[in-house]
Amino acid sequence: MPAIWSGTLTFGLVAIPVQVVAAVHSHKVAFRQIHLDDRGRVRNRKVCELEMDQAHGPHALAPDEIGRAYEAPDGTLVPISDQELDNLPLPTAKTVEISGFTDLGSIPGEQFGVPYFLAPQTPAANKPYVLMREALTRAGKGAIGKMAFRGTGETLAVIHAQGEVLVLHRLHWPDELRAADDAAPREDVELSEDEVQAALDYIGVLSDIDMDQMHDDYAAAVRDLIDAKAADKAPPAPEREDREKAGVTDLMTALQRATEQARADRGEDAEVHPIDGDQKTAQKAPAKRGTAKKAPKKTAAKKTTRKRAG
Repeated sequence: MPAIWSGTLTFGLVAIPVQVVAAVHSHKVAFRQIHLDDRGRVRNRKVCELEMDQAHGPHALAPDEIGRAYEAPDGTLVPISDQELDNLPLPTAKTVEISGFTDLGSIPGEQFGVPYFLAPQTPAANKPYVLMREALTRAGKGAIGKMAFRGTGETLAVIHAQGEVLVLHRLHWPDELRAADDAAPREDVELSEDEVQAALDYIGVLSDIDMDQMHDDYAAAVRDLIDAKAADKAPPAPEREDREKAGVTDLMTALQRATEQARADRGEDAEVHPIDGDQKTAQKAPAKRGTAKKAPKKTAAKKTTRKRAG
């Protein structure tokens, strides 16, 4: 894997030469823009606005003719070169400086950004690399530090051990995070213990999900569409779900039925109530992989908890 950044990771007085490499790749289907009349490719040319009024028109600029500049509030452009950015007096330009350590669970989920792998850059870096990995594993902590990428500026990062490697997550700066107050319900919400338990039962049934089995169905459907059209075949017909979910308005009833359906789908013994609201007699779902024992019935709790959201 090509390195995105190379430098030094400081761990106390220990300097570890490392490389930052991509930990993820995109499987999205890329499209080109075309002219609908003749299906010709649409091209975007980079031109200079000062040449727009010339008689011969602007010419397409080559990459070595293009630089970057900062636009001041009055419209003045201040040119900045790559070399000037590389020579900024920042220790984080070539060094990941560890400022401290924290529990990963203390970092808000919305603060996490793009993940990368840290790889030792030289054979001599292997031992201090493994030492830091082992120490972070035993401590159950993440190392907080800063680093600078060309073109994107300085970024906050957390480094943690994952199996045999160190993983670096870019973090949003704390002042970039928005308050969640406006997203929370404004009114008081009352929940009974039975409703909470019904939700917990549903979570419990689906708590051993295999993440490797999760796939991007949209990308797969787009590829099927492309393959069909390329072969002059009819596009795949959309699948429609026959099950009608209307009629279930009671929160606890909906959760109980969802739990029973999930158990039935997994081959466990469960009563399956029709989701379409029909008042038919509940049927036993056939066991596919053996019958699981039913949990003993719990006495309905009379206590009502009152939670304020927002």
